[in-house]
Amino acid sequence: MTTAAATISNPILALENISYRVQSDEQTLDILNGCNLTLEPEQTLAIVGRSGSGKSTLLSIMAGLEKPSSGNISLLGHALNHLNEDQCAQIRAQQVGFVFQNFQLLSSMNALENILMPLELFQIEDARDKALAALDKVGLSNRAHHLPAQLSGGEQQRVAIARAFVTTPSILFADEPTGNLDEHTAAQIQELLFELNQTHQTTLVLVTHDMNYAKQCDQVLQLQHGQLQPW
Repeated sequence: MTTAAATISNPILALENISYRVQSDEQTLDILNGCNLTLEPEQTLAIVGRSGSGKSTLLSIMAGLEKPSSGNISLLGHALNHLNEDQCAQIRAQQVGFVFQNFQLLSSMNALENILMPLELFQIEDARDKALAALDKVGLSNRAHHLPAQLSGGEQQRVAIARAFVTTPSILFADEPTGNLDEHTAAQIQELLFELNQTHQTTLVLVTHDMNYAKQCDQVLQLQHGQLQPW
């Protein structure tokens, strides 16, 4: 096994009593209230829950995009609570992948350029060859020079998945990656995501409302009343 995940001491992600509160109309809203989690390298985890339960907020905290109101979080062996934003961003850029519901492709760049961007940012050798190989893995070799607006929703998500995996991340966070797709296309994207995840031996954290999708993961947790509970 040669992936980056193999070199990380367990666990790859750990939450300890994570809470998140926001101020609204002179009152405090508890979005998360004592979330605990331990995730080992190469595990797959699905987080489910009703709309508005805080799933996306929790995912952002796991990835160091948001700071919790209280509690401790460790990602890839780093205590995120003790790092500044630049330090968190460096960890994400080097070892973390993201797939979002709305694809997050740069509209002015074609499919190949979108995938090339993270490789060129870190001056990775043979970047173009690696980006082309990633496009081929998601079945879009013939769409390399198309802009996002010229691609279907399913094709855009395939490009986003190729971009997420091209840097061989240790952990991948996916936030409702099939939420904007029709049922048939969503099924194809689900299959592709799990196939690539297994190939790259990446840890996967998936937020989804689709229980059939969630059940493909090693573990399913439900976010309810601000806490993570076994489903």
